[in-house]
Amino acid sequence: MSDVRTSAPGTPVAPPRRKVTLTVDGTETVAREGDTILSVCRSLGIDVPTLCYGDTLEPANACRLCMVEVEGARVLVPSCSREVEPDMNVTTDSARTRHARRMVLELLGSSVDLSTTPRVEAWMAEFGADPTRFGADVATVAQPAKVDNNLYVRDYAKCILCYQCVDACGEQFQNTFAISVAGRGFDARIAVEFDAALPDSACVYCGNCIAVCPTGALMPSTEFDMRADGTWDVSRQSETTTVCPYCGVGCNLTLHVQDNRIVKVTSPNDHSITSGNLCVKGRFGFTHVQ
Repeated sequence: MSDVRTSAPGTPVAPPRRKVTLTVDGTETVAREGDTILSVCRSLGIDVPTLCYGDTLEPANACRLCMVEVEGARVLVPSCSREVEPDMNVTTDSARTRHARRMVLELLGSSVDLSTTPRVEAWMAEFGADPTRFGADVATVAQPAKVDNNLYVRDYAKCILCYQCVDACGEQFQNTFAISVAGRGFDARIAVEFDAALPDSACVYCGNCIAVCPTGALMPSTEFDMRADGTWDVSRQSETTTVCPYCGVGCNLTLHVQDNRIVKVTSPNDHSITSGNLCVKGRFGFTHVQ
């Protein structure tokens, strides 16, 4: 299958990508030039764990949880960014990859709060990770959640420095550049300019940083408050996709409804208009409905 893109007359068309034959976990498969190992694994139904990877952002290579073995390579490689090559032989589940993932999970689990990170408990069990073996002294210094606006909460005790929020706020999505990484080494942290309160920053409250955060370090106020009250229950929620009513752009909204009330709004990552992004009205302007 070629990957020829259609375009308006007179516009250059990207050439088709060549096919690449490789082996993944003993199975020979065909991919296209430019595909990543992770995308090929997912097409084969192979579950490679990821934290910092988002399918609408360029890979940050930050969490190192998706590392796999490539025959002939000296070190493990990040499957989220490593492109396939002809005759490549990939092993996703070996003693070496399991040890690496166990160490990553233990180091993260011992230093930050992963309680709202999806699937992390299952990964801990699968790879035999025990964060408690490092002791309590390595934990991130306790820091209260930053509640300085009515729309979303910043709980950096859960932040793994995956940089997805920085990328979403920056040139890849919003081009607001309200947040970035401040400090170095163990002092590195996500912050707005001069560590100011969010209302005093350049933030436009689009919430696109929330959409890409994998750990719940950034969370809508409605969800944060319901979790604090013990009323947040995903099993009781339904999702309905509709069109945003505020303007004529045509953004798709996914309404998360619990007990007949909208509790959160997201947008499908595969939507051709939004790619998971929304503005402040689309993501947070739903209270008038109820």
